[in-house]
Amino acid sequence: MDTISSSDGTIIAYDTFGSGPGLILVAGAFTDRSYYVPLATALSSSFTVITYDRRGRGDSTDSTQYSVEREMEDLAALREATGAVFASADSSGVMLLLRAVAAGVGFEKLALMEPPFRVDGAPPAPVRYLERLQRFVADGNPSAAAELFMVEAVGQPQELVDSFKDTPMWKSLEAMAPTLAYDALQMGDSSVPVELLASISIDVLALHSTASPAWLQDSTRQTAEALPNARLLGLPGEFHQVSPEILAPALDGFFNG
Repeated sequence: MDTISSSDGTIIAYDTFGSGPGLILVAGAFTDRSYYVPLATALSSSFTVITYDRRGRGDSTDSTQYSVEREMEDLAALREATGAVFASADSSGVMLLLRAVAAGVGFEKLALMEPPFRVDGAPPAPVRYLERLQRFVADGNPSAAAELFMVEAVGQPQELVDSFKDTPMWKSLEAMAPTLAYDALQMGDSSVPVELLASISIDVLALHSTASPAWLQDSTRQTAEALPNARLLGLPGEFHQVSPEILAPALDGFFNG
């Protein structure tokens, strides 16, 4: 593990895999850098892959006052420290990456996996979602925040979520629960950010799993259509993810193409 200091003093932890041009992987909600070990390993023969804990997760520290700009600064500091030229993001991490690039963080190419913009057909946003998350965290109830995200935002069955609560995994989710509000703030109103997308002129690969719900696939398509230089690619996978064995060759072909 290595660390860098962001502009506000927050310590960002990261790992590197392999050699070649630098590729930063940006996680979505409820995910730390350990999630990317299989994909980073699969890509390590072609890239120096950088996985990192977004602020408030894993081995990274946090600040007392969050803003979307601070996470953009974290990513900028990581890119400067590692010299990475490419970046790939998943789910709500896509919005962080898009905001950073639009603000001038200098990547040459991007890959985006299923940004969860609420297009037609998407499930309704949970009522007062951000307000409730923040209240649960302020009240010292991270379990309720995690449950809110998994049941109402993601749509997992209540009984399945209940079955997780006595497992070590639930403890790790509780530890990351305060950062769910960070992703909500990054996503804003969760509409497709057409104006922001139109300002990003570099080459982009927009990816989706062919097994994901139609609305997630359509969100990815609309994202690609709003970008000046984007290609849409569907890959066989599961709900909201594609296995490293399938995803890695697609990323390699795009970034090295």
